[in-house]
Amino acid sequence: MSKLQIISDKNKKSLSIKNLLLKKIKSNQFKKENLVIVIGGDGFMLQTLKKNKNSNKHFYGINSGNYGFLMNKFSSKDILKNLSKANLVSISPLEMIVKTKNNLIKRYIAINEVSVLRQSRQAASLSIKQGSRQIIKKLVSDGVLVSTPAGSTAYNLSVHGPILSLHSKQLSISPISAFRPRRWKGKIVNDKTKVTITNLNPLKRPISAVADNLEVRNAKIITIKTNLKIKFNLLYDRYRSLQKKIMLEKIKNEYS
Repeated sequence: MSKLQIISDKNKKSLSIKNLLLKKIKSNQFKKENLVIVIGGDGFMLQTLKKNKNSNKHFYGINSGNYGFLMNKFSSKDILKNLSKANLVSISPLEMIVKTKNNLIKRYIAINEVSVLRQSRQAASLSIKQGSRQIIKKLVSDGVLVSTPAGSTAYNLSVHGPILSLHSKQLSISPISAFRPRRWKGKIVNDKTKVTITNLNPLKRPISAVADNLEVRNAKIITIKTNLKIKFNLLYDRYRSLQKKIMLEKIKNEYS
């Protein structure tokens, strides 16, 4: 078993929380094996998880960014109690495999979403398959998102995609500014489904494929599926679980 680790972003607020936490842990002789405390925002947490994708460690995030949906709120008074009693949730990422116009193959994982985006002034022209079944023959739009339940309240929600329950075993496919067909609102599919997105006109209408924040330009064919072999173990304060956060966002969205 590995010892407790603290990983912090480099900004002033993150470093201040880290120093407070180190003093508290030392003075209370707090020990917890296999635990990684991550101090920063959602982006820093995603980056840290991907660097540790082959570990079985438990990650407890402390928010020092703006929104921090994947993180916990820092409480100097209750932090050690919160760490001791935190609830575990395991999530699997998407695996994105991209074939570029030069036939190069690139692979990345995405915890929130895979975004397929137009790369020029021209709208993207895409076909989308669910397994061997065609979902949409030709979508002309700014792009399309494939989102996990954990990411369904992020970029997916901004493009009016559905919020998915953490235990739904579903993925959301959401268009970005659909031009043709205008009324297509997307589709919810099983998380074991392989989604294939093909650029119908790669020369005139180039696209990028982005796994969270890692971009592959000039994509020709993108396949996306859940990689169930990878599990990220996230810890949340007892009354602020990830599932509860998702449900609250859903309620807010319905009444906004």
